[in-house]
Amino acid sequence: MPPLRTLLALPVSLVLLGLVAATLPKPPPPVTDRLLPLLVTRGDAPAAALLAREGSHTRYAQAGPGIARADHFRAGSITKTFVATVVLQLAAEHRLSLSDTVEQHLPGLVRGAGNDGRALTLRSLLTQTSGLHDFAADTRGSIPVTPLQAVRLAITHPPADRGRYSYSNTNYVLLGLVIEQVTGNSYAVEAERRILAPLGLSDTSFPGSRTSLPAPHGHDYASDGTDVTDLDPRVAGAAGEVVSTLADLDRFYAALLGGALLPPRWLREMLDTRAAHGSYGMGLFPVKLPCGVTVWGHNGRIAGSYVRTAATVDGRHVLTFRVNTTAVADPGLEPRLLAAEFCPRMS
Repeated sequence: MPPLRTLLALPVSLVLLGLVAATLPKPPPPVTDRLLPLLVTRGDAPAAALLAREGSHTRYAQAGPGIARADHFRAGSITKTFVATVVLQLAAEHRLSLSDTVEQHLPGLVRGAGNDGRALTLRSLLTQTSGLHDFAADTRGSIPVTPLQAVRLAITHPPADRGRYSYSNTNYVLLGLVIEQVTGNSYAVEAERRILAPLGLSDTSFPGSRTSLPAPHGHDYASDGTDVTDLDPRVAGAAGEVVSTLADLDRFYAALLGGALLPPRWLREMLDTRAAHGSYGMGLFPVKLPCGVTVWGHNGRIAGSYVRTAATVDGRHVLTFRVNTTAVADPGLEPRLLAAEFCPRMS
C-alpha cells in the first residue's frame, strides 16, 4: 500500500494538472472548418454545414443560423450516384448489359431531331456521353415534369456530338425508366431495397411528388432570397430528387467506395473515366487535388440547396458539405475546402 504522504499528494497533483491543462491553448479547428464560414461570407450562402468521416471518427461544423447536423435537405444530382449504383447492380446480376441500346429497353422513345435510341447505349447514358440535350436547360429546374415529358422535351433539340462528355440530366431520367422496365419497380423502390435498407439510410428518401421535407429540416433559399423549402421534386426526378442528411450521404459514399454495394469488377467500371475522357465515371466524378490525392463523389444543385460529397477511393475518408441556397457564388471555395480536408499537410 502507498505511504500516506503519497496518497495525500495525489489530489494536489490532479488539481495542478487540471490547472495546467486549463491554461494550455486549445488547438485550432481544422482548416476545413475555418473555411466553412467563407461559404457564408464570401459565397453568399445563408448558412453552411459539413460532416467529415474518417474511419470511425466524425467531425461536424456549421456556419450561420438556421442549419443543423440532423437536417434533411434536397441533395439534387447526388441522386445520380444512387441510380448508377442500381444500374450496375442489375448489370452484375446479368439483367441488363451496359452495351444494351436505349432502344432495346425503351423502344421508340428516343427518336427525333437527330436523336436515335438505337445508337445510344446504357454506358453512354451513365458516362454522360450520349449527346442528349439536357431537359433542365429548358425547364430551368423549376417546372415539374414526368419522365416521359422530360425525354420528349429533350429530343426536340438536336444532340451534341455523341461520345463527347456533355452533362445532361436527361441521361439519368432515361436510366430511371430503364430500371423500371427491367425490374417492374420504380428506381426509387429499387434504390430503397438495394441501398437504403441494407445500409440503414433511414433519413434518405425519394419523395416523388411530395413537396415538403421530412422533419427535422431548416429553410432553403433561392439566390434572390426567396424561401423555396417546399418544392416539387419532379423538377428533377431520377436526375436529382433525393432527400438526405449529412450523415447518410457520408455513410452511402463510404459504403459504395468501400465495396459494400458493388462487386469489384463493377466498382472498377463505375470509376472508369475513359469514356468521358477523365471527366466522369458512372454517377461519380474524380477531382485530383494539389497534393496528388484523387477524391470521388458528386455534387447536387437544386433550388434552395447545394451539396457536395467527396471521398477517397477506398471510402475511408468522406466529406459532405452543404449550403441552404441554390449555389455557392465563389466557385474557388469548393476546391480549397476539399484540399484542406484531404491534403492536411498542405493546409
